[in-house]
Amino acid sequence: MNARFGTGSAGDQTALTVNGATVLADASGALFWPDRGLLVVADLHLEKGSAFAARGTLLPPYDTAATLARLEATCRRLAPRRVLCLGDSFHDPRAGARVSADDGRRLAGLIQAHDWLWVVGNHDPAPPPDWGGQVVDDWVEGPLVFRHEAQDITTAGEISGHYHPKASVPTRARRVGGRCFITDGHRLVLPAFGAYTGGLDVRDAALRRLFPGAFSIVLLHRDRGYAFQSAHILGDDWPRTGTV
Repeated sequence: MNARFGTGSAGDQTALTVNGATVLADASGALFWPDRGLLVVADLHLEKGSAFAARGTLLPPYDTAATLARLEATCRRLAPRRVLCLGDSFHDPRAGARVSADDGRRLAGLIQAHDWLWVVGNHDPAPPPDWGGQVVDDWVEGPLVFRHEAQDITTAGEISGHYHPKASVPTRARRVGGRCFITDGHRLVLPAFGAYTGGLDVRDAALRRLFPGAFSIVLLHRDRGYAFQSAHILGDDWPRTGTV
């Protein structure tokens, strides 16, 4: 596999430049902006397991605990001043009421320890107000604008989630897949951070319309990050323009 960054530990990071700002794609699936002390996560989908159980699809009811454990570990390691959740933090409008007492205390502790921002998403248009934190439609800081879903018209410096991007790339031995960051230097889409979140392949038309030219990804696989250019993912026959 080409272009591995870091040492292979869970703390691996790679630097990306978006609209002039240097941000770090962390192997946890979070994005960190060191100059602003800002940690960004997308699509936690807390209590997705209990939502599926209510509809008769039984999943182990530990997704919220697993997601919060990874978020706690990431916050301890990176010590952000502000945490920004890019929407769909709760799987549905009633998810907050289903969070267990233990998980609720963990979430409350995270919120109290940081300047916490909830960006509204399509699954949680009104994040539960009793958890604390500030609810915003989007957030502008310096050259970057943060929102849940990317706009069709490119906004310079747009950082978003929603699509749960993933990729599969060929190696000498086999294809390797996983969640990924995707960027063309003008906008960036984060992978989903939640434990029970699927993904949309970067070759899907919904993502290709956002990145019609060349792009790069940071593929997350077994707590490591791997950087690839779009030509490696799409192959020589895929139409593309521009450079990264």
